[in-house]
Amino acid sequence: MSLSLWLLNHFSTFTLAVVAVGGTVLLAVAGSVLLRRRYPSLARGEHNDMVGVTLGMFGAIYGIILAFVIVTLWTQLEASQTIVASEASDAALITRDATAFPASVRTDLDAAMSGYVHTVVEEQWPLMRAGNPSYGATETHLQTAFQVLQAYDPKGQAEQVFYQQAVDHLDDVASQRRARITMARQELPPLLQALAFGGALVLIPLTFLYGLRKLRVQMLFVGSVAGLVGFSLLLVFVLDRPFSGDLSVSPAPYREGALAQYWTG
Repeated sequence: MSLSLWLLNHFSTFTLAVVAVGGTVLLAVAGSVLLRRRYPSLARGEHNDMVGVTLGMFGAIYGIILAFVIVTLWTQLEASQTIVASEASDAALITRDATAFPASVRTDLDAAMSGYVHTVVEEQWPLMRAGNPSYGATETHLQTAFQVLQAYDPKGQAEQVFYQQAVDHLDDVASQRRARITMARQELPPLLQALAFGGALVLIPLTFLYGLRKLRVQMLFVGSVAGLVGFSLLLVFVLDRPFSGDLSVSPAPYREGALAQYWTG
C-alpha cells in the first residue's frame, strides 16, 4: 500500500485538512518571516512591480491547472458512484426477475447473487481501498449465475421475457464490475501530480518576494495564498482515489433494495 493510500485509510479528512492546510500556512509564513529578516530591503517593495506581474501570471496558469485537475477528479468520483449504483441495481433486478422462475432455479440464482454481493462488499471493497483490486471470488459467483441461467429452459412467454431480462442484467453486472475495478486502479498521472504539487513549491515562495511594509499584512497575504493552495492540493489528494478515504464511494447500494434480503439473518 502506498503512503497516500495509507494516509487516506488511517486518518480522517478533517485531520488531513488540519495537517495539510495548517502545515502549508505555517511553513509559508515562517519562510516569509525568515526571508524578510535575512533581506530587510524586501519590506520596501522595490521589486513589487516585477514580482506582482510574475505572481499574477503564474498564479493564473497554476489556478487553471488546479481547477482542471480537481474537476477531473470530482467527475471521476461521480462516475465511480454511478458505476457502483448501476452494478447494484442490475444485481437487484436479477433477484427480482428470478421470482418468475421455478423454485429450484430461483434458489440457485439467489445463492449465486447472494455470494456475489457478499464477496463484493466483504472481499473486493477492502482490496479496492488498499489499491489492490482484483476479480477474486466474484468471477466464480458470476459464472455460477450464468450456468444456472444457461441450464434453464424458460416455459411460456412470461418466463422467456424475465429470462432475457435476467441474462441482460447479468451481462451488465459483469460489465459494471470491470468498470468499477478499472476505476479503482486509476490515479492521477505522475506528470500531473508533479505539476500540481510542484507548482505550489514555486507559487508560494514567490509570495515571499512581494514586499509589504507591515509584517502582519505580509503574513496575512502569504498565509492566505498558502491556505488556498494547501486546501486545493488537499482536494486533489483525497479525490485521487475514489474508493479510499472518507470521501470514497460507499458499498451501501449492495445492501439496499432487493439485495437487502441477502444481509438479513
